[in-house]
Amino acid sequence: MINKEGGVTLGDGSKAMIEIEFFDDRCNAEEGISVVRRIYGTNALVAIGPTCSNVAEPLFGTLQKKVGDASDTGMQMVVFSDVAIKVGLAKISEWAFRNVPNESTMYDAMFKWLKATRPELKTVYGGVEEDFAHSRASWYIVMKKKAEENGFQVLGESKWLLNDTNFSTQVREMKNAGADIVAVSAHPFTTCGALKEMARQRVKPKALIGLTSSSSLETLQGCAKQAEGMMIPTSFAPVNKAATFAAETTAKFEGAADLHSMAAWENVFILRDVINAAKISGKPEDLQADRRKIRDGLAALKTTEGLLGVSKRTDEGEADKPYVFVHAAAGQWKVLHDPLK
Repeated sequence: MINKEGGVTLGDGSKAMIEIEFFDDRCNAEEGISVVRRIYGTNALVAIGPTCSNVAEPLFGTLQKKVGDASDTGMQMVVFSDVAIKVGLAKISEWAFRNVPNESTMYDAMFKWLKATRPELKTVYGGVEEDFAHSRASWYIVMKKKAEENGFQVLGESKWLLNDTNFSTQVREMKNAGADIVAVSAHPFTTCGALKEMARQRVKPKALIGLTSSSSLETLQGCAKQAEGMMIPTSFAPVNKAATFAAETTAKFEGAADLHSMAAWENVFILRDVINAAKISGKPEDLQADRRKIRDGLAALKTTEGLLGVSKRTDEGEADKPYVFVHAAAGQWKVLHDPLK
């Protein structure tokens, strides 16, 4: 779309096309670092990614921590993440930026809303993917904490691993707890595994909450029936003209529009605007200067325009994005509540 409109404008007024290459780090920290080192050795101006928080955390540690520190030989290139969502990652380096939702804000709002609209709900029990950075942090630092802060009693949690396929013991623990709300902090594969086991053991909580990253087509493809009614806060849903257009365009290329893929969409347009304003040269001899201009341009942003509206930008390179609550209904994620209206 950007290239069809003429691309980006360079400092001398000429136009240039955006080129994107794709590399798969397979959610492995060592491979992720290797990929970015490879990119750093090319004429690439910026890296978008990675997908996994357990890659982003050590990867951001290989970047120069503070801009202009001559004693720090870390990589000096923007890494602009669209998916890795673990709390606080961008503060690791001044070259790291993220366009991910603030889970603390979203789950706090969800538990406040449940407290106000569902007063019969008093207790919470968690299911957590213990060996995955995002899932673990989202339960212990976000969901559990925000539930307690909003007056819910947390009865405990059951733990499993990313590659587990048997959840009978964990669901038995869940059943014995008898909580009103079950909060599953796991990604689609084990979320579906746990939900199917809950159905087998006839565990039927009054309310079911999921992890942000599970508000995806992958979850519905894996267990739409068992996920029915699951509530998740998310930074994307096709609720307006821009978001609907992005979702429909993505579908034409056989992609799935969710909070992750649409953050990647937003990132490219944000970078287009930053590059246009930065007046980069695009010349190989100015590569590091151009990378610095893009970094400084991103750091100066106070807001960005996203598909759901305006996102605020923090001094630590994070986004405070608009969000909605969705629930699984008849094989689709449908808007349940818009807390910002």
